[in-house]
Amino acid sequence: MEVVKGPQVFPRSEYLRRLAAVKTKMAERDIAAVVITENAHITYLTGSVAHSYDTRGVLVLASREEPVFVLRWMDVAAAVQETFMERDSIIGYSEEMMANPDKNGYDAVIDFLLDQGLGPSGIGFEMCDLTVDSAQKFKSRLPQARIEDFSNVVTRIRTLKSELEIAVMREAAAISDAGVLRAAEVMRPGLREADAIAEIVGTLARGANGKVGTWIATPFLCATSRIGNPHTTWSEDTLREGSQVNLEIAGVRHDYTAPICRTYSLGKPSDRLLRIHEAQRAGLEAGLNAIRAGAVSGEVAMAIHSTTEKHGFTKRSRAGYAIGIQWTERTTSLKLGDTTVLQPNMTFHMHLGSWVEEDFGYVLSESIRVTDSGVEVLTKAPRELFVLS
Repeated sequence: MEVVKGPQVFPRSEYLRRLAAVKTKMAERDIAAVVITENAHITYLTGSVAHSYDTRGVLVLASREEPVFVLRWMDVAAAVQETFMERDSIIGYSEEMMANPDKNGYDAVIDFLLDQGLGPSGIGFEMCDLTVDSAQKFKSRLPQARIEDFSNVVTRIRTLKSELEIAVMREAAAISDAGVLRAAEVMRPGLREADAIAEIVGTLARGANGKVGTWIATPFLCATSRIGNPHTTWSEDTLREGSQVNLEIAGVRHDYTAPICRTYSLGKPSDRLLRIHEAQRAGLEAGLNAIRAGAVSGEVAMAIHSTTEKHGFTKRSRAGYAIGIQWTERTTSLKLGDTTVLQPNMTFHMHLGSWVEEDFGYVLSESIRVTDSGVEVLTKAPRELFVLS
C-alpha cells in the first residue's frame, strides 16, 4: 500500500523560505552541501516530528530545491507522511547498518554525497552533534572535501520566527496554561505526586482550544524536600499539608514548545515564600517592561536582576533563554553581558526561578514574544502563588 502524506503543519513555501536562508549562508562560505544532524533542525527544515533515535541526516544541497532526508528504512514512512518533500528526496538505509561497529547511517549520507560528485566540494557539518567517531568518518571517507563547521547556523536562523510559527507557539502556550490550572485543581494533601503529574500530563496531551498536545516535554515537579533544585521529576511521595510544589511544564504543538513555571503552596505559605514570590514577580514585570525590538538581551537581564535584588533576593541563574522547537535554542539568553539585540518574533522563556538554598527554591516564568513596540506574553495563566487547601 502506498504511504499517503498527512496534513502539513506549514505550507511548502514556508519550508522553502527556511531553506533559502540556509542556502544564503552556504553561498557566503562557498559550500555545496550541508549535513544537518540536530533533531530540532531536521524538524525545522523538513517538518518531520518523528522522534527516532537512530542515526539520520538531512542534506541541503545548493543545486537542489528540496533537501534529502537519509534515515533508517523503517522510518521512511513517517518521513513521507510528515514532511513537505517528494518521495525521491527521502532515502532509507538498510538494517545492516544497525548496531554495526564499522558502519552507520552516516555512511549512507556519505555515499549520497559521493554519488552526487560532491566529494571534492566544500561541505558543512553540524559538528557539535557528531560523535568523535562520526566526525572522523566524514573526514576519512571524504578526504578531498573542505570540511566546514556549520554548527548553530540553523539555530540562529530559526531564532526569528515567522507569523505561522508564532501562531503554533500560541497554541502550545494555551496548553501550558491548561496544565498549570489543572495542577491547581488536583493538588491537595494526601495526593500522590505521581497522580498529580498524571493529571497534568493528561491535560498537556488533551490540549486546549481544540488543539491537542502532540508531544510531552519532560515535566518537572519538585516538591517539599526537592524544591532547592530545578530539574527533578515527581517522586513516590505523597503531597502533605505545608508542602510546596515548584512546577515547570510545557505545552507542545508540532514540537514547538512553550514552557511555563508556577509555584504552589498546600496550606498557608511561609513568609519567606511570600517574599520571594513578590520579588520574582516584580523582577518578571520589570523584564517584560524592558523587552522590545532593539533592546539588548543583557540589559533586559539587568532590569530583572536589579529588581529582585532591591527586594532582597539575588538571582544566580540567567533570566531566560530562547525557545522554539524542542524547548530551547542555544544561541541567545537573557543573561548579564549578553549583547544580542532583540528583534521582532524572537521568543523566550523568561524564567524567574531562583534556587536560594539547597532546600529552598521558587519558580515563576512566562513564554514571550518580542514585538516592534514591546512584548507579547504567550502564556496567560494567573501570575500568582497558588495557595491550595
